[in-house]
Amino acid sequence: MSLTATIKQEARTLGFDAVGIARIDDSAPISTVGNLSIGSSENHATSLPQRLFDRLSEWLRHGYHGSMAWMERTPEKRADPRHVLPGCRSIISVGVNYLTEHRADEQPGYGRIARYAWGKDYHKVLLRRLQHLEKFVHARAPDARTRCYVDTGPIMEKAWAERAGLGWIGKHSNLVSAEHGSWLLLGEILTTLELDADEPATDLCGSCTLCIQACPTKAITEPYVVDAARCISYLTIERRGDATGIPHELQTGMGNKIFGCDDCLDVCPFNLRAEPTREEAFQPSDWTLSPDLKKLSELDESTFATLFQQSPIRRAKLHGLRRNAAIAQRNMK
Repeated sequence: MSLTATIKQEARTLGFDAVGIARIDDSAPISTVGNLSIGSSENHATSLPQRLFDRLSEWLRHGYHGSMAWMERTPEKRADPRHVLPGCRSIISVGVNYLTEHRADEQPGYGRIARYAWGKDYHKVLLRRLQHLEKFVHARAPDARTRCYVDTGPIMEKAWAERAGLGWIGKHSNLVSAEHGSWLLLGEILTTLELDADEPATDLCGSCTLCIQACPTKAITEPYVVDAARCISYLTIERRGDATGIPHELQTGMGNKIFGCDDCLDVCPFNLRAEPTREEAFQPSDWTLSPDLKKLSELDESTFATLFQQSPIRRAKLHGLRRNAAIAQRNMK
């Protein structure tokens, strides 16, 4: 069995539901700061780092990153993994299905939390497995250098997951898997190993625009482009400050959502064939499946820290969660 096949087999054994390999194009010179100079026009047409840099630069020029100033720093690093791991030749992309059989409580007085935050913090769940896979790689290739991330490093992980064949980036800008639908959480290992690449995924969205139509705040400005400053996930998680900093029209569009949003994912036709996860860590609690808005608005710091100790909801902080709960309560009147 080849090293590539062995790594994939181990990834499956560790509980990853999807795994694929993307290769870094050696014919494209490593980018320079502020100018991802790839050389010939032929390389420009084929180099994924160049396309990612162009796409990210255009997105930033529109101000679609909102108050996330960190997105502006070193865009060439985000576009080219060789700036993150010198000598990077391959990326091992992995995914874990987080769909559960539960349904959120939509009764008046209850808020809505995005599915990925129903259970334990996926960053920690996936990272532990990735670190085991990293050790597995080092045991079989001691000279290899690696670096792993779960949505925490300067890696445009959806683009590399698409290149690795895990799925394609849909018109809502999220990854869509033909097997798992919209419900894959991603991680990756960058490595200097030359592994066998998988075929990139094919975009199967076709003429469908359901996700664009479903967005309550019209954050999908055009197919494949999302204005994060209008996106409910950004507004409820990354946007700091009190409610006065969120335009009234966007507050109205938030409805009962208090942490993230699944509207564009829920309508995707490919979810019809998705099977529930076997991962216990992603099963919801009463506080995430049926969050009582009144109780949330009355939480103190100590209770908040205890309730959401192992939850990604901590990222919104107590102030943000209480602000979101207050907006949801107003929207229900």
